[in-house]
Amino acid sequence: MGKPLTLPPPGFDELPVEEQIEYVQALWDRIAATPDRVPVPDWHLKLIDERRDDLDAKPDDSVAWDEVRDELDAKLRRAR
Repeated sequence: MGKPLTLPPPGFDELPVEEQIEYVQALWDRIAATPDRVPVPDWHLKLIDERRDDLDAKPDDSVAWDEVRDELDAKLRRAR
């Protein structure tokens, strides 16, 4: 983000925080509706390449997403 941030629309700062979050979420949903127009920074692509290379080099060090998700779900259930 090379440009300075612009001011929010009039009245935004007077909204309750929950409504500010809803507004920002609606803006993001609008942007995300056309993912082909969302630029991917080069450093994101480089990081993906590095992580794939690491996975290829040490496949036994990885954990399947299903296992990670199940572990997180179990931790959240215990925390409640």
